[in-house]
Amino acid sequence: MYQEGREEGREEGREEGREEGRQEGELAAKLASIPRLLALGLNFEQIAQALELEIEQVRQATQGE
Repeated sequence: MYQEGREEGREEGREEGREEGRQEGELAAKLASIPRLLALGLNFEQIAQALELEIEQVRQATQGE
């Protein structure tokens, strides 16, 4: 019974880790696309809306270049 609980906890931890990694990867891809979208003439607000980001995230990503 104790062993089953430990194994279940480990599996939940693995699933949470995979989900966090997936979300981080999605965010990284969105942030990487910002310079290309700016080059196409989109403004910060349009980019934020298209990528479902906050405008401040878009601004910060452009300052990091």
